Amino acid sequence: MEAETTPVRQQHLFNVQKLQQYLRSRLHLAPDSSAISVRQYSSGQSNPTFFIQTPERSYVLRKKPPGPLLPGAHKVDREYAVQKALHSTGFPVPQPVLYCSDTDVIGTEFYIMEHVKGRIFRDLKLPGLSAAERSALYVAAVETLARLHSVDVTSLGLTGYGKGAGYSKRQVSTWTKQYRASAHRSIPAMDKLSDWLINNLPSGDNEVTLVHGDFRIDNLIFHPTEARVLAVLDWELSTTGQPTADLAYFLMPHYCPSHHGFISTLGGVTEIEGIPPPGDLISIYCRCRGLPPSLPHQNFFVALAMFKMACIAQGIYARFLLGNASAPDAAQYGETVEPLAQLALKIAHSSSLVMPVSDRHFLQSPRGHATLQLVKEFMREHILPAQQQIMDYYAKHTDGPQRWQTPPLLEELKAKARAAGLWNLFLPAVSGLSQVDYSYIAEETGRCFFAPEVFNCQAPDSGNMEVLHLYGSEEQKKQWLEPLLRGEIRSCFCMTEPDVASSDATNMQCTLQKDNGHYIISGKKWWSSGAGNSMCKIAVVMCRNRTADPNNRHGQHSMILVPMDMPGVRKIRALTVFGADDANHGGHWEVHFDNVRVPASNILLGEGRGFEISQGRLGPGRLHHCMRAIGLAEHALELLCQRSASRQTFGKKLFHHEVVAHWIAESRIAIEQTRLLALHAAHTLDTKGNKAARKQIGMIKVVAGRMAIKVVDCAIQVHGGAGVSDDFPLAQMYAYARTLRLADGPDEVHLSSIAQMELRDQFRQTAAKL
Repeated sequence: MEAETTPVRQQHLFNVQKLQQYLRSRLHLAPDSSAISVRQYSSGQSNPTFFIQTPERSYVLRKKPPGPLLPGAHKVDREYAVQKALHSTGFPVPQPVLYCSDTDVIGTEFYIMEHVKGRIFRDLKLPGLSAAERSALYVAAVETLARLHSVDVTSLGLTGYGKGAGYSKRQVSTWTKQYRASAHRSIPAMDKLSDWLINNLPSGDNEVTLVHGDFRIDNLIFHPTEARVLAVLDWELSTTGQPTADLAYFLMPHYCPSHHGFISTLGGVTEIEGIPPPGDLISIYCRCRGLPPSLPHQNFFVALAMFKMACIAQGIYARFLLGNASAPDAAQYGETVEPLAQLALKIAHSSSLVMPVSDRHFLQSPRGHATLQLVKEFMREHILPAQQQIMDYYAKHTDGPQRWQTPPLLEELKAKARAAGLWNLFLPAVSGLSQVDYSYIAEETGRCFFAPEVFNCQAPDSGNMEVLHLYGSEEQKKQWLEPLLRGEIRSCFCMTEPDVASSDATNMQCTLQKDNGHYIISGKKWWSSGAGNSMCKIAVVMCRNRTADPNNRHGQHSMILVPMDMPGVRKIRALTVFGADDANHGGHWEVHFDNVRVPASNILLGEGRGFEISQGRLGPGRLHHCMRAIGLAEHALELLCQRSASRQTFGKKLFHHEVVAHWIAESRIAIEQTRLLALHAAHTLDTKGNKAARKQIGMIKVVAGRMAIKVVDCAIQVHGGAGVSDDFPLAQMYAYARTLRLADGPDEVHLSSIAQMELRDQFRQTAAKL
């Protein structure tokens, strides 16, 4: 329940004490019972919904949103009436308890129903389930829809609940009016779609049943272990009319590409193993109702469903602009209106209704897509709710050894992730994922600072594991790689030095000298990330060979494995980034190596191979940093939009000021451009290898840091003083993004390398033309 609810959002607060007084006699609460608890469901975009916990039982409360509303919308009395009628027949709905029209109680009308325990799948792709389970759940859903359409409306006692025949025409007219009442700008595709629908109404639109109006997988509660629907939710749009429209609406996600707009769960179900195709679902529906196995006027009804969804999205965005939206992500629904309308027009004018072929570049594999959905679900259910507790741990342990230990809660999350198979996702040889696959996952984990560690994908361990996997001997892999992959130990990477300009890696002065069967390492390193973690047991150290050829600048250095408990390894101090010690991932330490003696077998690949290894190590690692930065920027933009909608200056909302609107637009443009560049680099890594991808990786390394800094800076500016405080994560985001312009090589070095590679490519093209 905690994962599904949040504290009541500011715009939806009401007097809980008055509600308790109202409910005491009606729900037979004990006179001396403790106060009821109220939490708001995080999902849902229409009528705000709340989880009510009394000492005896649990309930759900649905109410109208506050403020001005579109005419005829948010009729909670209709929801209550239809659920009461259906419950009396045994149809699966939550049992209605009471309806209150007295707005003095909590400020609006509301009704209360019993809380039904079961499974709700917010993602229509049903990640984490077997193919057989997905199939069974979709079949159960469509059978429930057929059962609804078979109910005798006259026996329900819902006199005047709907207007009967002519449903399609009324729907086009009603949603067109709703759209025009909420539209904030002209969208020609919506006008064209409305005109096409009203001019292509199906003949004989006379069938009348009870229709739900918003029948989707995520509006159903399934049995905890069985493929059985326990309750159908969200009856706000229910009426009487054409049942084919309900079925087409349920099938709509099958015709939407997976990348469609902002509503990530709207489409892409055809790519998922086990989800029945539309033809099978139509056959099951028709068999349940005793009808011929076909769907007349299917193009019209699917286009109508998309038009309706686009109008709903526009209404959600309009409520965001008015400041009374029910969900925190309402601001972004405006982005999906036009793409939906364009897709619906394409379907409307096509001669046949075919499954979508995605026009998106850099698609994930089926395994990558399924893994991403599991990661998103894990983030939503486990990681994001744990953020405050993790922060509290470090706030409590400002000094002492516990600061450099992993919080117990984080260890619990890691155990859960490993048990779920979400472990070592960054390493293709282990996970089976491509770089493109993992890039999307890395972006998702970038929304939370400790998320990569939960999946054992954190830097610098991920890069060190790649080094050991690619270049380590069998003995080195067994001793160090295997425990790193199991998450039993941590590591650090020691390259940058305090006494030289380390942006030129050939300046490294830490020396390596062979002495019989050993090497002796002497020198200073700093910015050794992760070295402070109590589980850090091994360092990968870049050294200069004392006996190397001075004329071979890139053949003088080697990489060697140095156990952190060897005599002569000294952790001098934890460095700070804008005043923060970054203890949450082991900090950044100055480490001295005072004649440290290690076996010669600890050398990686061989003497003088350090630069060769570093190029292999840094390619994917740099890309992963950049994708996480995109996830960070997405989160910063969300915070920017939310803040600009909740505050006003000089008589208008912040986003109504042109400069803020431009920041929002420019941030979106920059994020999209950066993501495409990052995915291009990932695709090049997958198809051509590290060496061929050097220019693409250099470009994204420069662009990602700059983009993230710009987006975060705009978000900070909109938040004012709060933006640089610890009340919001923006200051920490800025520190990370700014550091990215230095980590793994400063921008200037990458720019020089990019220029050299570009000139080389241009000269080759010129020579080829000649």
